[in-house]
Amino acid sequence: MAEAQGGVRGTAAVRAASILLVAIVSIFLLYANNLFIKRRSQEIGLFQLIGMTKSRIFRILSVENLLIYFGSLVIGMFVGFSISKLILLIFFKITGLNDAVASLYFSSEALFQTLLVFGGIYLLIMLMNYIFIKRQTILALFQVTSKAEGKVKKLSIWEMIMGVLGISLIASGYYVSTILFEGDLKTINRLFAAMIFILASVIIGTYLLYKGSVRFISNLVRKKKDGYLNINEVLSLSSIMFRMKSNAFLLTVITTVSALAIGLLSLSYIAYYSAEKQAATYSPQDFSFASKEDADQFEGALDKANIDFHEVRVPVIQANVNVENIMSSDMEGMNFTPSDTTVPVISETAVDGIEVKKGATIFTGYSDLMQKFISLKNDGEITLNSKEKSYPLDYQGLQDKFVISGYFTRGGLPIAIVDEALFASLQQDKDPVIQEGFPPVHIGVELDSQNQVKTANEIYHELNLDEMAGNESQYQSALDQKMNMGTVMFIVGFLGLTFLITSGCILYFKQMDESEDEQPNYTILRKLGFTKRDLLRGIQGKQVYNFGIPLAIGLAHSYFAVKSGWFLFGTEIWTPMLIVMGLYTALYSIFGLLSVLYSKKIIKESL
Repeated sequence: MAEAQGGVRGTAAVRAASILLVAIVSIFLLYANNLFIKRRSQEIGLFQLIGMTKSRIFRILSVENLLIYFGSLVIGMFVGFSISKLILLIFFKITGLNDAVASLYFSSEALFQTLLVFGGIYLLIMLMNYIFIKRQTILALFQVTSKAEGKVKKLSIWEMIMGVLGISLIASGYYVSTILFEGDLKTINRLFAAMIFILASVIIGTYLLYKGSVRFISNLVRKKKDGYLNINEVLSLSSIMFRMKSNAFLLTVITTVSALAIGLLSLSYIAYYSAEKQAATYSPQDFSFASKEDADQFEGALDKANIDFHEVRVPVIQANVNVENIMSSDMEGMNFTPSDTTVPVISETAVDGIEVKKGATIFTGYSDLMQKFISLKNDGEITLNSKEKSYPLDYQGLQDKFVISGYFTRGGLPIAIVDEALFASLQQDKDPVIQEGFPPVHIGVELDSQNQVKTANEIYHELNLDEMAGNESQYQSALDQKMNMGTVMFIVGFLGLTFLITSGCILYFKQMDESEDEQPNYTILRKLGFTKRDLLRGIQGKQVYNFGIPLAIGLAHSYFAVKSGWFLFGTEIWTPMLIVMGLYTALYSIFGLLSVLYSKKIIKESL
């Protein structure tokens, strides 16, 4: 992958991802071991009762874990090696490296690193087991699994305050995220402070939500029913009230990292999905040139290759403009002067479908990013200045067409379209000082058949035209963005999938644990006459709460995070974001389904 990226960026990204991957897997394995060792506490207690020493019990568990752990590791490495070619093919497909060849390759260095990392985790697991066995008395070992997670007691005033505060903090974080780039926060310091506030309020609010809000809302529902709950509500609502509070920290971590994974994957996919449209903002035609010589050289090569095309030429003048009257907010802290800024000016004859009245102007080609930071009104009056004269013009709004290369617009400033007569006057009286560094005409080359774009792009590179300032290839720009964002998307997707599996497994193990604890309750309910179907409906409701609440809150967090700054990454938001959220939800739901199936098995065995 690093070689395919042609630089150190690929290597650095993969190494950073590897560190995060190790952290995620370590936390998962340590948590799972902690859960399993507690479930075996009675077994360990029985070993001590029959005369085994704690050291001997630890050695037996160590050998047992050694066989299971490293047996799983060997199988995992074999499976990983088997699908490595498929993973590499997916990477090549996403980044557009279609010429690269994927092959099975066994890395001895990767094997050594894997054994080193998992060996270290195994030693940590053994240390945890040793401390657990050493500290526990025989009586305590028999009581570990019977300890309640939370005592059934009346909802306190403090829990009510936490519940309201948790919801309020999340709501305030959401609100600030919606106004983050709306112009109200004008300085970098304020923007940074707002971001810190959003992060802190959402994370703390999520913790308080699990600690108090869920129980508070559940209690309100319970009170509304005067305490008369049917079997479904007993198995779902009541269980959630007394278990979610004790798991508040774990659920907060799962929710926060889920939101982070969904948000980052959505943003990278937005950039990837918007590659073609973004490229069109820099080069409206297939190829754009800043000089007549470069254009003529390229067109001659296209003729020799029998590639049909047509040329687009647009004269461009740079002019100073005063846009104070159409600014929707002041520019405190921004490196922008509304009373004297330079924009490119073109004639209405260069743009199809746009007609400009005498004494008026229309702006076009203004990027979404610039519109967020420097927003313009829909009407007003501006002043266009040439070398000797000033022209007051009626501003008639903003269009989204991109007519000339981004080289003329300094990365997103609007293009002023004026009538032909005014453009001719500006040509006669243009300021030569501000024209320096800008070509007098935009030259675009549009191919008649898009099937020949790749061949034309190869010719463009063979002539070294990509090394000249002002020259742009729309196809190459889209390809570069897809390659860069494809790498990011691949790494974030891989990490997101890993975390989804680990967090889903943690919740699944937790539900397995709870189902086994509640088996005596299922037995009593079955003896009272409730059917397996009655109990199963309640269990399904419970799993909707257990898996649905962290997922729903994580999706909400990621939605507001993405919505606040998506325009920094691309031009499309809904399709990429909904695809990512839909896939994450579908994969996450698998663990909820597995939990229901396991609970169904426990219910069946309860009688």
